[in-house]
Amino acid sequence: MSKLSPAPGVAKLAPYKQGQSQIDGVENPIKLSSNESSHGPSPAALKAYEDVAKNLNRYPDGSQYELRKAIGETYQLDPNRIVCGNGSDELIQLMVRAYVRPGDEALLSENGFIMSNIHCVAQGAELVIAPEKDYKVDVDALLARVTDKTRFCTIANPNNPTGTFIESSELRRLHAGLPEDCLLLIDDAYAEYVWDDNYEDGSALVDEFDNVVMTRTFSKIYGLPALRIGWAYCPESIVDASGRIRTPFNTNASALAAAAAAVRDTEFVAKVKAHNKQSLERIQSVLGNLGIEVIPSQTNFYLLKFPQRSGKSGAAAAQHLMSRGIIPRPAGGDDQYLRISVGLDSENDAVLTALTEYMEQ
Repeated sequence: MSKLSPAPGVAKLAPYKQGQSQIDGVENPIKLSSNESSHGPSPAALKAYEDVAKNLNRYPDGSQYELRKAIGETYQLDPNRIVCGNGSDELIQLMVRAYVRPGDEALLSENGFIMSNIHCVAQGAELVIAPEKDYKVDVDALLARVTDKTRFCTIANPNNPTGTFIESSELRRLHAGLPEDCLLLIDDAYAEYVWDDNYEDGSALVDEFDNVVMTRTFSKIYGLPALRIGWAYCPESIVDASGRIRTPFNTNASALAAAAAAVRDTEFVAKVKAHNKQSLERIQSVLGNLGIEVIPSQTNFYLLKFPQRSGKSGAAAAQHLMSRGIIPRPAGGDDQYLRISVGLDSENDAVLTALTEYMEQ
């Protein structure tokens, strides 16, 4: 028997489980399980990706200059305070490695991004999980669990799988209640979809304080999940600390080029956002009339709660959708819930038709 064993934190973990992507016997299923953009990337991003092919014999730009510049111009942020990574999950890992020590407490909300939990446990931290209220991050519950060992706190805003967000005042109240030596990481993977004026993305907090980081991704509205590219906006001290452990070429040339073109194509992004909002409004209206509760979402997905009184459930609805060639995502351990990504019009039509069939059975 091998005497080699993983670190204690690693041994506690279960592997990340991705959304299902295949249905036996179905050649081209409608995949709505991973919150991907059915619109795909912008034409400008595709062209930039193709143009990189002639230079595959060269290392990518380790400084990530062009992408940081493009992000800075689009979002009106200092490019010197932007760090890009192999998806936002790598950036979360960098922050945890830089600022969390074995025995520290990591404070997380019930439905945050699971990779935050994984990275913290692997680092040797103790997880402290705060329950959510009314499908939203509960700031009171988080602050009630702060101790003198709290060194890391992260929330997803908007949240997954609920699609809800906390308003600016609540986000700032959360930060104000944390210790000064606790890093607050705001995971804004779905920020580009939000249309509510009470939303704050966290970048202003980064400018005001030295213990806040905002992470973003190109995997959602920009339609580039296959390239694994994300970014973080940080105080200068955190850029320095993460840079000391970031690998020299952690982002590949194709991803850097496509993402820079994508973030500059603001017209394409606006069209995707508008279609998403319009689709959500229609979906909520149709499904609400069927007796299914649709949790109000500011993202590119929606969480459904099926009425127990009718004998219906999210688990059974998922099976019915699968029988119609549609792949949804179960939401946690409660089979009353089901999460579905917003798709193209034809895909949304297929979902609505299938769920109408299911509820009328």
